[in-house]
Amino acid sequence: MGLMQTKRKFKNPPRTAMEVFEMLPEGTLAEVINNLIYMSPSPDFDHQYLLSNLHTDINIFTRKFNSGKCIVSPIDVFLGNKNAVQPDIVFIASDNSGIIQNGKIKGAPDLIIEILSGNKKHDLVVKKSLYEEFGVKEYFIIDPSDKTVISYYYDGEKFILQESKKGKIKSKLLKKVFTF
Repeated sequence: MGLMQTKRKFKNPPRTAMEVFEMLPEGTLAEVINNLIYMSPSPDFDHQYLLSNLHTDINIFTRKFNSGKCIVSPIDVFLGNKNAVQPDIVFIASDNSGIIQNGKIKGAPDLIIEILSGNKKHDLVVKKSLYEEFGVKEYFIIDPSDKTVISYYYDGEKFILQESKKGKIKSKLLKKVFTF
């Protein structure tokens, strides 16, 4: 009897953060920005309560007027080849729906909302810069501790900071003020 030879097929190990990210189980709270992986714990109750209520209001409004799709986290948004983020709330206008490809968002949504938790610098600096680079039209950052909203509108080249509000998001895109 001869020895039976078996061949094992090994896949190449991942070489980029994006390749590692794509191997993670569905629902993993991880993002890739400029080929670096960022992981975070689950948000707390106050964050999720605010997120749930605000998403409900925006979703009802956008569905009523058939203006686009409003999605709540976790959902991966791929911006280029080195970035995959999970914004808290994403709105994609009907005329931008082509960025939804094979069940994934591949391109800049029209509106993004982040609710601060954990590493605040991540949303205030790192993600702001990324969203600006890829031309997100409106970016809102909410501090759940005092309901302060930092608002940015894209002017075609860069974000323009608007006056901070408490408990209100004023969307020029949707022509609506959402209170929370």
